[in-house]
Amino acid sequence: MVAGGNVPLPAGAVLLRVAGPFDVSGLVGGADGRVGSDADFVFYNQPRAPGVRLRDDALVVEPARLRGGAGRVTVVLSAAEPGTPLGRLPAPRLEVADGSGRAIARFTPPRLGPETVLLLAELYLRPGIGWKLRAVGQGYADGLAGLARDFGVDVLDDAVQTTSAVAGPAAPAAPTGPAAPTTATVTGPRPGPASGRLADGSADGPADEFLRLVNSARARAGSPAVGPDPRLGSAARSHARAMADAGRLGAEGRDGVSVHQRITAAGYAYVAVGEHLVSGPRSPAEFVEYCLDSPRPRRTLLDPAFRHAALARADAGDRYWTALWAAPLTPDALSHTAAEVVALTNTERGRAGLPPLTVDPLLTVAAQAHCADMVARDFYDHTAPDGSQPWDRAAAAGSRLRTVGENIACGQRSPAEVVDGWMNSPGHRANILKREFGHIGVGFAGGGRAGTYWTQLFGG
Repeated sequence: MVAGGNVPLPAGAVLLRVAGPFDVSGLVGGADGRVGSDADFVFYNQPRAPGVRLRDDALVVEPARLRGGAGRVTVVLSAAEPGTPLGRLPAPRLEVADGSGRAIARFTPPRLGPETVLLLAELYLRPGIGWKLRAVGQGYADGLAGLARDFGVDVLDDAVQTTSAVAGPAAPAAPTGPAAPTTATVTGPRPGPASGRLADGSADGPADEFLRLVNSARARAGSPAVGPDPRLGSAARSHARAMADAGRLGAEGRDGVSVHQRITAAGYAYVAVGEHLVSGPRSPAEFVEYCLDSPRPRRTLLDPAFRHAALARADAGDRYWTALWAAPLTPDALSHTAAEVVALTNTERGRAGLPPLTVDPLLTVAAQAHCADMVARDFYDHTAPDGSQPWDRAAAAGSRLRTVGENIACGQRSPAEVVDGWMNSPGHRANILKREFGHIGVGFAGGGRAGTYWTQLFGG
């Protein structure tokens, strides 16, 4: 099978197996894919649901035994070691068999990069026809918990993959690994081969229609209108072409350049960003309709934070769409973002009976410089390529505080999201709630592979 292909399924049980250092999970949903309750998420800590069970390295699905109203089972792959980018592991291969072990299909998805979760395939019910299997092969970067939440599961874990917090001039704790970028990448319905090569966001017609439909929906939701920006249009065209050249959807092209790096390379500095990478829709109207019908893309399309948008399409047997959403970086926007992180952090300290942290301009300089450095030198760590540590950066900025701690994160799209992630991670929570800390500096930078980089630098 190839991505987007489908095969009919026989009656009875279906076994979906992926050998290697992977975990297989399943999400039971209605026709729209959304789950009915947390019980519809089958994974290593909850290995059974009606009609679905985990058996060693296989997910066993019996469509006739699924709970009432079920019309789709989404098969999800993640690394057995949580947070490991799938690009670091051997290429997975899905083996599909019937209950007697007879092979039905095989699918090897396109090579992944920083993504930590893969939407591997889906079983879906076609009324009047029966159950079919579709190969998907779409990388997802929010982690298993983020994916589950988007499907409607209420789950709590370390959704933010950041290095562990460090404090004082001592060796930092072992990192948990870099966070993958958070993308709003979705796969739409796939029609037959499309005609034409490229429809870009600068031509009259498609771009105008896209903005008209988007702004109509945003007006109904009470969000301000978005306008075109030629730099976003250039980045969207570049990324759509990269996906068409690779023959697959993805946050990175075969050149290793991420969609966020294309935005900054085009000269657009942003404080907020969103993207929809979609294949299948035949027109801007179908694209917008698809996004409005899907919870996560709908939130992005209607997000009041965005001020600019662009849409581009490249054709290569299939249609590859890139929609970009952004708010420009300004001094006021950066200050507001940092202030919101500080306010949310102090709210958490207040709940714990601790005094608020005071913003320290020198720590702020050091935190901001570290975010910019991670984007510019393409790394994600407490230790910079030159070997400098958080306390070195604080001292270089002129700080004389005796104790220094640092939280970093990447991929989160708002102050609320990043602080929530830190508070749900023990090491980062400990830094936020450390009584000895009385000062804080916050940094933010957009760009790089992950799209957003955040730093909290504490001092006492």
